[in-house]
Amino acid sequence: MELKEKLIASFMAFEEQVDVNADLHDIRTSAFKNFEAKGFPTKKDEAWKYTSLNALLKNDFSVFPKHENTIEFADVKKYFLHEIDTYKVVFIDGVFSSFLSSTTHDGVDVCLMSSALNKPKYKMIIDEYFNKIANKDESLTSLNTAFASEGAYINIPKSKVTDKPVEIMYFSTGSEAALMLQPRNLIIVGENSHVQIIERHQSLNDNAVLTNSVTEIFAQKRAIVDYYKIQNDNHFASLIDNTYVSQQQESHVHVNTFSFGGNLTRNNLNFYHKGERIESHLNGITIIGEKQHVDHYTLVHHAQPNCESFQDYKGIFSDNSTGVFNGKIYVEKEAQKTNAFQKSNNILLSDKATINAKPQLEIFADDVKCSHGCTIGQLDDTAMFYMQSRGIPKKEAKALLMYAFSNAVIESIKIPELKQRITKLIATKLGVKIGFDL
Repeated sequence: MELKEKLIASFMAFEEQVDVNADLHDIRTSAFKNFEAKGFPTKKDEAWKYTSLNALLKNDFSVFPKHENTIEFADVKKYFLHEIDTYKVVFIDGVFSSFLSSTTHDGVDVCLMSSALNKPKYKMIIDEYFNKIANKDESLTSLNTAFASEGAYINIPKSKVTDKPVEIMYFSTGSEAALMLQPRNLIIVGENSHVQIIERHQSLNDNAVLTNSVTEIFAQKRAIVDYYKIQNDNHFASLIDNTYVSQQQESHVHVNTFSFGGNLTRNNLNFYHKGERIESHLNGITIIGEKQHVDHYTLVHHAQPNCESFQDYKGIFSDNSTGVFNGKIYVEKEAQKTNAFQKSNNILLSDKATINAKPQLEIFADDVKCSHGCTIGQLDDTAMFYMQSRGIPKKEAKALLMYAFSNAVIESIKIPELKQRITKLIATKLGVKIGFDL
């Protein structure tokens, strides 16, 4: 049975098991009808021109895990930011793990989507925020909405600075030969509040995993959100990440994406400006090899005046790997005094590595500063020769040049312990020995 047919058969069974109110039932049904009509995206779709899901969808994915699994903290400790204290929301094969988690309702709400979707006390919040900025025409987002039941729910009240970062961790145990997961995250950051969030999806063995994730982030007036996505999974795990960000007046949102592993990774990142004097920062580092594939698809929709957005993506590709960057800046005619900058810089370390880059600007205002730039090249032979002439071995010289190439994005990390980890992780990807594995 093809995956689409299996999902159609599974949807009715899923609806029978979930106790939902009529409004949520209608949302699910409408979303699934959209997915059923459109199916999985193909290369005929302009937004997926350089990324094919055909080989991935040949796997016989289980839509639901057959039984609950447990893992020991010692087995996964290295994946957490254990150098500092954090709130933890942990899922194993899509099921919440209270043993590994550390949630709270004390001043901030860090808990579960299942609670928010099913408990009456959350109904007003769900009615106001759930599925409000997610693209209802995008088929994979619709598929996630149809099956949405579990994930992280984070609600930071007005004028609250969280005392520690939040880690959202999704582990897959490989107890199924192939498993499809569809986590749903809802993050609301109140007026004048600040939160730091780290998200990671990690497979623990070599069985195939496909994760179709959707995250909605609402940043209220003067809110600050620092979001870090660490993507360093094994070669049999694939991730389709759909993140939607709504920003109100004077809010600052930073999303940093570190793509170092996995079979196929697709990051859809969409920012929507709902007020003036907003800042949006989209940064990314991709370092992949073999036949890995990473696709960044970004949109910043400037709809209000006096706002700024900055996109900075670095890519290093070796062997037969493929990178895709499609960045779009859309400026409405009302969005005067917009400053929007986008750049994608890429290094190919192999003749067989490929990068497809497509920067886009659609500007309907006349008093703006907008620019985009894209570079694709190889390491500077002159710089390599200079460093080797100063006694630096070729391998280390090469790694130093690539690290310097990535450094601007590394410097944007605001959690010192995370910056140290990412630095060491990059060193490992570049072939420089470090003291521990990540």
